Amino acid sequence: MLNSLSGFIYAFLALSLMVCFHEFGHFIAARIFKVKVEVFSIGFGRKLLKKVWGGTEYCISAIPLGGYVQMKGQNDFDPNVRSADIDSYNAKSPWKRIIILFAGPFANFFLAFLLYMAMANIGIPSLVPQIGGFSEDSAAKEAGLQVNDTIKAINGIEIKVWQDIKKVVNENSGEIELFFLRDGALLNARLTPKVLETKNIFGESVHERLIGIQPSNVIFSARYGVLESVNYALEEVAQASILIFKSLQKLITGDVSPKELGGIIAIVDISGEAAKAGFIVFLSFVAIISVNLGVINLLPIPALDGGHIIFNLYEMIFKKAPNEKVFYYLTLAGWIFLILLFAFTVFNDIARILAG
Repeated sequence: MLNSLSGFIYAFLALSLMVCFHEFGHFIAARIFKVKVEVFSIGFGRKLLKKVWGGTEYCISAIPLGGYVQMKGQNDFDPNVRSADIDSYNAKSPWKRIIILFAGPFANFFLAFLLYMAMANIGIPSLVPQIGGFSEDSAAKEAGLQVNDTIKAINGIEIKVWQDIKKVVNENSGEIELFFLRDGALLNARLTPKVLETKNIFGESVHERLIGIQPSNVIFSARYGVLESVNYALEEVAQASILIFKSLQKLITGDVSPKELGGIIAIVDISGEAAKAGFIVFLSFVAIISVNLGVINLLPIPALDGGHIIFNLYEMIFKKAPNEKVFYYLTLAGWIFLILLFAFTVFNDIARILAG
C-alpha cells in the first residue's frame, strides 16, 4: 500500500512537471504571436483551484492525467470553436499556428535535455570500463588484454564509461587500437573486432563488431564538464527519440505485441521503483517519459499536436482550411482513439498485475 502511494506521488510529480513544461511551451509561443490564452490547466475535469491573472485563468483540475492550454478561438473539446478576433488562435497564419503547436512537444524535449544535463553534472552511476571476463574467441584476449585491465581510449577517443566501448568500436571499421591501464601503467594493443550475431532490445538478430569482453561490474559516479554534459544530453534525447519511433514502428508492423504497451498504472509502478533506486534513476525515468510525451504528441493523430500540425500544413499547401465537418469528425475520432488506447493500456497494466 505504501509503495503504491509513494509511486502515485512520484508519478503525479513527474507527470505534473512534464505537463507544465508541455503546456508552457504552447503558452509562450501563443503569447509571442499575441494569441490570448484563456485557460492554463494542469489536469482535466472540474477545476479545484483557479486564479485569473493577466487575462488567463490558471487552474488545477481534478483529473491529474495531463493538462491543456485553451487559446481564444481554439478548443480541443469543441473543434468548431472559431473567432475572427485578431488575438485568436485561428486568426493567425498557418505557420504561426504550427509553431505554437510544435512548441509543446519541443518543451518536453527541452525538459529531458535539462534533466540529462543535470544528471551529467551531478554524477551518473555507471560501469567502470574495466574488464571482468572474456567471451569465447575473444579478440581482446587474443590481443593480450587481461582481467582488471581498464580501457582508457580506443583509436584516440576517450572511454569514460563501459557503455562507450561498444559505441566507439562500432563507429570504427577495421583494426582498432586500445589504450588501457594495468597496474598503473598505460599500455596499448591492436586488434580487429569480430562481427557476430547478437539480439537487440526488440529480440531481432543484428550483426555487431565485438571485442569479446565483459564488465567487472564496478560502479562509479561519472561526471561531465559543461560542454560534455551538453553533448551527453543531446545524444540521450536523440537516442531516446529514435528508440521510441522504432518502438512505434515495431508496434505498427506487428514485431512488438500491443500487450507490451503500458499505461498510467505502469507509470505509477515504475515511478515508485525508480525513486527507490535513487534520485538519478528517477530523473532518468522522468527524462525518458518526457521524450515519450514529446514524440507521442507529434504523431499525426487528430486531437494531438501532430494532427493539428497536419491540418495546418494542409491549409498552407491548398490555401484553404480543411472542411469543418471533416475537421470535426476527424478530431472526434482522434479523441475516441486516445480514450480507447488509454483504456487498453490500463487493461494491460491490470493483466500484468494479475499475472504477477
